[in-house]
Amino acid sequence: MLLADRRTASPWIALAALSTSMLMIILDGTIVSVALPALRDDLGFTDAGLSWTVNAYLVPLGGLLLLAGRLGDLVGRRRMLVAGLVLFVLASLACGLATGPAMLVAARAVQGVAAAMASSVVLGMVVSLFDDGGDGAERSSTRRERDRARALGAYAFVGAAGASLGLLLGGVLTEAVGWRAIFIINVPIGVAATVLVLRCVAADPARHDGTRPDLLGALLVTLGLAALVFAIVEFSWVAGAAALLLLAGFGARQALGAAPLVPPRVLRLRSVSLGNLAQVLTIAAMMGFQFATALFLQQVLGYSPAATGLAMVPVAAVIGVVALRVAGPLIARWTARRVLLAGLGLLLAGFAVLVVVPGTDYLTDLLPALLLLGLGAGLVMPSVTSVVMSDADADTAGLTSGLANTGQQVGGAIGIAVLAAVASGRAQALASEGVAPLLAQAEGFRTAYLVAGALVLAAALVVTLGLREQLAPR
Repeated sequence: MLLADRRTASPWIALAALSTSMLMIILDGTIVSVALPALRDDLGFTDAGLSWTVNAYLVPLGGLLLLAGRLGDLVGRRRMLVAGLVLFVLASLACGLATGPAMLVAARAVQGVAAAMASSVVLGMVVSLFDDGGDGAERSSTRRERDRARALGAYAFVGAAGASLGLLLGGVLTEAVGWRAIFIINVPIGVAATVLVLRCVAADPARHDGTRPDLLGALLVTLGLAALVFAIVEFSWVAGAAALLLLAGFGARQALGAAPLVPPRVLRLRSVSLGNLAQVLTIAAMMGFQFATALFLQQVLGYSPAATGLAMVPVAAVIGVVALRVAGPLIARWTARRVLLAGLGLLLAGFAVLVVVPGTDYLTDLLPALLLLGLGAGLVMPSVTSVVMSDADADTAGLTSGLANTGQQVGGAIGIAVLAAVASGRAQALASEGVAPLLAQAEGFRTAYLVAGALVLAAALVVTLGLREQLAPR
């Protein structure tokens, strides 16, 4: 069991401890977005360099998750989680004390490494909590499935709404205290999360099977992702070619290595491979949307950082209600695949509104789109997590959890890079043709939303065509 040593402890207390840890990590993926103008003015970032304040965090987080998950199996998941939380606190302090772009980006990269250590094991721990009832009590399979669905809904809420909450918190702290506060606040939260985990989650035994972690594979995939993001941001064909070579090397390493990070037998599970592909595409659209919208509200509509964060509250609120209260029962009744398709349909409708309407009035133009996107994300995140984890057992839960989290972070990094590049490129092209700067920027963001909608449509096609038989109602 992963629960506390006390026999009367509840698995929901342990879930709260794990969710607190994960929330802090998810928040830091977007909390910087609202503070980008302040960072540019205070530390001297270039426009292109600003995206690295987010991607320097997401790239190592996505690239190292699988290795961290494997190490968590070897040394114990709780031990890996606590070590990650401690390093995260120290890196956050360094971010808050940064004196220039290089120091901040480097500290953000260390944050990403720490986040990989912590988040790689959380989902597997959550699944294990509700596989045996947490307290060892015998329960009916129906109740166990219902509790597991509720737990995954809570976990998905942290992942989906946490990004929007990061925008709100980042805006309020930046305006009220200054951008350094968005990092310093992690220190007390991280300490509290560490104490909660140590008190509420029991230590699990290390599992040494005689194999060594694939350090070369981890290096190849991390460098490959970094090169890919750099190629998108800087429009570099050289970096793109390097990314392809590095990622191809990673693929070959996994196919031929004695102890791969991703055994081919796991990827042959359609729920894992195609479910993760749908997740990458969807998260790319949503994370790119949040990044682009934070800039749109400030640069085009003239919102303050705090107003920008408040404008995104409806997304977080709707995601929270739907993920926690609606998605679980719907998944139990309709199957995860059907709920996932319904959520993707709502996301498509939300992006369609952003593309078609002018977007100059918050209540009539933006709010309807935000509500649709919140509804869609609230359904998508629990259901896609259920899809990816549907075939996981005790031996593969950690690896599948790592793959699921990797998909989220890789999707986020790629989505931010792609939508930022599309918006900037379109705006610059229109400005060179004599279009007024604000109109050019607005059209650039509209084009980015169109690309986000295309990503969601691709995810819907993957689910419809690839997962039909695998996840049909039983």
